[in-house]
Amino acid sequence: MPGLSRFNTLAETAAGAALHEVCASSAWGSRLLAQRPFTTTEELFAASDAAMAELTDEDLAEAMAGHPPIGRPKPGDPTSSCEQRGMAGASEELKAEMLELNLAYQERFGHVFLICATGATGEQMRDALKARIGNDARTEREIVRAELGKINRIRLTRLAEAD
Repeated sequence: MPGLSRFNTLAETAAGAALHEVCASSAWGSRLLAQRPFTTTEELFAASDAAMAELTDEDLAEAMAGHPPIGRPKPGDPTSSCEQRGMAGASEELKAEMLELNLAYQERFGHVFLICATGATGEQMRDALKARIGNDARTEREIVRAELGKINRIRLTRLAEAD
């Protein structure tokens, strides 16, 4: 994989920056940097999954801070815009409902609602948010960890396959 080979040979600062684009957790990125070089994407995924499992609550908070709310990608952030494209064609009613639900979720849990939005419709994201807002904090934190893991795999695949 040309991107994986290139990633393996990047200077540590550049490789760290590339990993930060995948996941904003510095602990996660440091763990992956320490394990380079990777010979396969499966090896990279395994390292990512192991690092994700070890993240503390503070590390998870740092990772989540790198994600904009669903339906409101950061201006100039093509990755989030692409991942959240299921909201792009949503009705104004659905967008308003998502804003209200996002704010309620954020008030309840203290962080953005995080979901692997790639391929999901606006309605599917809304339904997931509605289902998860009633979770207790521990359950929700583990769901967030799993969703971050999915997002990381998608982004790592792009990194590994890049020309």
